[in-house]
Amino acid sequence: MKNPTMSRSPWTFIPTLYFTSGVPYVIINTVSVIFYKKLGINNTQIALWTSFLYLPWVIKMFWGPVVDTYSTKRRWILASQFAMFSCLGLVAFSLQFPNFFFISLAALTIGAFISATYDIATDGFYLLSLNPAQQAFFSGIRSLFYRLAVMFGSGFLVFLAGQLELSLENIPLSWTIALGFSALVLAILFFFHYLILPYPELNSQHQSQIVINRIPFGNIISSYFQQEKIGAILAFILLYRFGEAMLVKIASLFLLDEPEAGGLGLSTLELGLVYGTFGVISLSVGGILGGLVIYKYGLKKCLFPMALALNFPDIFYVYMAYAKPSLTLIYPLVSLEQLGYGFGFTALSVYLMYIAKGQYKTSHFAISTGIMALGMMLPGLISGYFQEKVGYPFFFILVCLLTIPGMITLFFIPIEEENNH
Repeated sequence: MKNPTMSRSPWTFIPTLYFTSGVPYVIINTVSVIFYKKLGINNTQIALWTSFLYLPWVIKMFWGPVVDTYSTKRRWILASQFAMFSCLGLVAFSLQFPNFFFISLAALTIGAFISATYDIATDGFYLLSLNPAQQAFFSGIRSLFYRLAVMFGSGFLVFLAGQLELSLENIPLSWTIALGFSALVLAILFFFHYLILPYPELNSQHQSQIVINRIPFGNIISSYFQQEKIGAILAFILLYRFGEAMLVKIASLFLLDEPEAGGLGLSTLELGLVYGTFGVISLSVGGILGGLVIYKYGLKKCLFPMALALNFPDIFYVYMAYAKPSLTLIYPLVSLEQLGYGFGFTALSVYLMYIAKGQYKTSHFAISTGIMALGMMLPGLISGYFQEKVGYPFFFILVCLLTIPGMITLFFIPIEEENNH
């Protein structure tokens, strides 16, 4: 008997699923950089340890087949949402202890594994619930709501913490309240999804389960690496955002650092507005435009212009490091860089779906996103060290140079023109 929830429109669950995906990710990988900076940790330690938090997204390919073949994506989604709420609550309370760095980092690490598992299940649910045309159309929508979650985390939460810092004059307590609020939001979303999520696997789960469970996980992974031009594909995934990977861990630190340290001297509240609100609004607009442009013209025609849009605006940080502009000019420069990033990143996201084909497309997509996370983690590990060695201006010049290898890979990856309509 067909479950009535199968008829639900993707609009009722895709936006909230990807908002829920974005909240823990941005707190773990972006907001942690900010509150560790405010709590007195140095740039090298911040960049190193928060970059290690990408690791679960790198190695999730190894348990992607487990999510792909055991139970349902719906159950994995709900279980990981509940566990993530608990982890964020622990991070919030840990900031009240003297050894907060170790405790919070351990909690964030556990949360990163849970969040990566949620991403596997959600992406699989997305591929099962939507047909190819819907997948192309909703790539922009899911990117938009993911970016809204980023704005909630790096914008609203940081702004809230900044306001609390001013009123309470207690930085650890301010961040405990802000992070505790984010845990409450995830708890609400858990109950919403428990009630609203459809059951796309009910009709095919049992039949496909029997076939899939007979295949060793190693075969699922090896089938990914047997794709045509896999070397070019891997180079593209690893290098497409290489420059941005160096920039992303340092941008907030640069905006927060005092002018005598080479930074722009923004307050927590100002950072929440500049980078986490207006910047993420631009990121969201870029993401939705990217999805619409690919939907209309196809990925093949759009890939190179979108890569340029991603990489070229990094030069704005070189200018800001040398010129130390006023806050009035910082707003548009950061926003334009984020607009280009959102627009260009959509091309990578759609390409990863493009190469996720066949019976194990959920696992293949997880492998691709794991490799993409490795491309973010490795540059991030060393970004703080290099920044402290050469200073902000030369560091941002290096970022611009590191965008070139990713551009070169565009000419070697396999891609055919497709009609998305």
